[in-house]
Amino acid sequence: MSELPISTAEPVGEQRYREGQKVTWVSIAVNIGLTIAQIGIGLATHAQSLVADGFHSLSDLVADFLVLVANFHSRHPADEEHPYGHQRIETAASLALGLILVGTGAAILWYAAGRLQHLDALPAVAPLAFWTALATIAAKEGLFRYMLHVGTKLRSPMLIANAWHARSDAASSLVAAAGIGGSLLGLRWLDPVAAVIVGFMILRMGWVFAWDSLRELMDEGLAEHELADIRAALSKTPGVLGVHDLRTRRMAQQVLVDAHIRVDGRISVSEGHHIAESARQRVLAAQPQVLDVLVHVDTEDDTQPAGRAPATLPEREVLLGHLRALLGLEGSGIEKAVFHYRGEKVEAEVFLAPELAADPTRMDGVRARLAAGLSGDSAFRNVSLHSRIAPK
Repeated sequence: MSELPISTAEPVGEQRYREGQKVTWVSIAVNIGLTIAQIGIGLATHAQSLVADGFHSLSDLVADFLVLVANFHSRHPADEEHPYGHQRIETAASLALGLILVGTGAAILWYAAGRLQHLDALPAVAPLAFWTALATIAAKEGLFRYMLHVGTKLRSPMLIANAWHARSDAASSLVAAAGIGGSLLGLRWLDPVAAVIVGFMILRMGWVFAWDSLRELMDEGLAEHELADIRAALSKTPGVLGVHDLRTRRMAQQVLVDAHIRVDGRISVSEGHHIAESARQRVLAAQPQVLDVLVHVDTEDDTQPAGRAPATLPEREVLLGHLRALLGLEGSGIEKAVFHYRGEKVEAEVFLAPELAADPTRMDGVRARLAAGLSGDSAFRNVSLHSRIAPK
């Protein structure tokens, strides 16, 4: 017998972690260089908008380290304390990144607004600031495209958020370049105005990231068109008669789904389980972002009052005792009983012992007692008798 080949491929989670780490370290290297250059040259050339943009790059650097920490922890598989995995740490990191941006933007706005009140005291801006801003635009735009490509491939909202953070830096650097250029042409007020615009851009981007993360932490569901796709996959499963109570919640780059499906109430428990598992697998196959689907099997639509079995209906042992008394049978007279809870009543299928079924006189007595007792019974809607004759 030939040996099975041993796979040397890395697990998907480990590969995702390595790619996320690589792109983040590239971003760190770029942002360290830009932060030093922008703040240092901005201060030396009296370019307030370039200094503001440098602090934006510094917030990028802090964000990169947050991503490294989150990416390290989120790769761990599910465990007893975190049965759904650790992906939500990405959401927490995105929230922290958003709050950093809000704070940075607010601080820049406050400082730039104060400088606008003293335009006469502003020193002239040196041309080196303009060329530094242009170089920053090119670096940030290239970094954005690289990070967005990797984040989209890995379906990581944290990496995508960090990519758009880099794009916001590229846009803010463009505004800074325009302000510095205007100041060099004699419009000295353009530099602090550009700093105000950069501050507002940073603040707005931070608010968007923070709000999106908060919505996920509050278990916001998918959009209606995404729900429709999941509902269609469930509904098309053979044996599913209806779908209701479909609920979803995001968890970083993945989605958790809960759904109730309605099946024929007279099929076996094992067949109902098989239908539910088939429905689950259809959703997982059709929706790659879905991590898991919890399928609840109903025999009726329990969103409607008529489809809910009252809690006052008796349990199985009570029903069995009541059924024996109703039929006048004790001991081995009943081989098996199947109960169907249908609305406010129970339907029973009773399988009688072969020796009882072979005795016409006793069977007539059982049927007579059933007909007499069933009309006034409060638990059973109907009782059907099944019998088999034992072979001679």
